[in-house]
Amino acid sequence: MNAAALAAVAALCAPVVSSSADPVPANPDGAAVGPGPANPAAPPPVGAVPPVDDGKVVSPAPATEAGDDGVTMTVSGGDEIQIPVYPLTTAISTREYDVGGVFRGSIAGAGGPSKGVLEVGYQIGCGMDMGTGPGVLIGGNLGANASIGLILPGPLWPINGGLSYGGSVTAALKPGIVNTVPVTKHPFQGTAPRVTVRNFRVKIDGCVGESFIRSYAVLVRSTEKRNTILAWYGATKRV
Repeated sequence: MNAAALAAVAALCAPVVSSSADPVPANPDGAAVGPGPANPAAPPPVGAVPPVDDGKVVSPAPATEAGDDGVTMTVSGGDEIQIPVYPLTTAISTREYDVGGVFRGSIAGAGGPSKGVLEVGYQIGCGMDMGTGPGVLIGGNLGANASIGLILPGPLWPINGGLSYGGSVTAALKPGIVNTVPVTKHPFQGTAPRVTVRNFRVKIDGCVGESFIRSYAVLVRSTEKRNTILAWYGATKRV
């Protein structure tokens, strides 16, 4: 084999080396696919502390009513905070909250001087009510009533070196209820009543399961000829 033939064979057997990177694969629509995140499903770092609920609540838009006498009433809430706290009774069936907010009323128009009341408070909804029933019965019978019986194991008693269940505990549960807790009823004269609430505690007893809380404000305008009532309700928070 001559030198030319040897050079041709050597060229065919040599590895192919490219100085450019491999081409980026393309999407079906032709767009280039870029590098993705390093680890999109990575868990949070070990020991990371979850964010603390600061209690801030985003208040809904104001409620407005335009009367046929040319007067427009508006009532609203803002700067709201609702934080669940440990109840003073330490009972697991008690729900207690630290609340606050600024609640405003407005009366605008040519209807003459006005007076009335701005009421502010909170509503607490409870999934199951244990406060208005017969309570907890040990080894008893609920009888025929509208309550729901929840049977739980009784105490453990040693028998011949072993353990046995004895008796029963029956909790009388009823469908959920909504508790209305008025904070204040502010009489006013003029057009711009305002109520500010800070570090106020509201609570209910006999509540089992989830609970919900929301604020409310009711603006009452009174004249010699009429009473006009406009209500506003805050956002519902589950705790």
